[in-house]
Amino acid sequence: MRVRGILRETLEFILSVANSSHPNEFIALLEAEEEVIKDLIFLPGTATSDSLALMRLEMMPLGMKVAGTVHSHPSPPPVPSDEDLFTFSKIGGVHIIVAHPYDMKSWRCYNSSGKEIPLKVLEEEP
Repeated sequence: MRVRGILRETLEFILSVANSSHPNEFIALLEAEEEVIKDLIFLPGTATSDSLALMRLEMMPLGMKVAGTVHSHPSPPPVPSDEDLFTFSKIGGVHIIVAHPYDMKSWRCYNSSGKEIPLKVLEEEP
């Protein structure tokens, strides 16, 4: 699925969820419509702690089109770990990591192989 951007309000929501989950990580799926990330999907059975976040992908409804994942790191930098890279390779093509202090400068976007990619923040829906 091609993604060209994320709504500012969606990114702000992600940063808010990460901040309220701190010091634990959080993880969710990214849902895109018309090539824009607009929503998060939280799967039942997700487990989190201060050092990991695990999703149960078997809980994802059949036929759901997912752009990728988003998760938080309780400490900087927002760089993927080996476990993150494994997750990236399993679902979607756009993966966002937000790190403490969870502001507009503390997030990065990666492709399925862990290469940082640009993601435009859009002020409003197209």
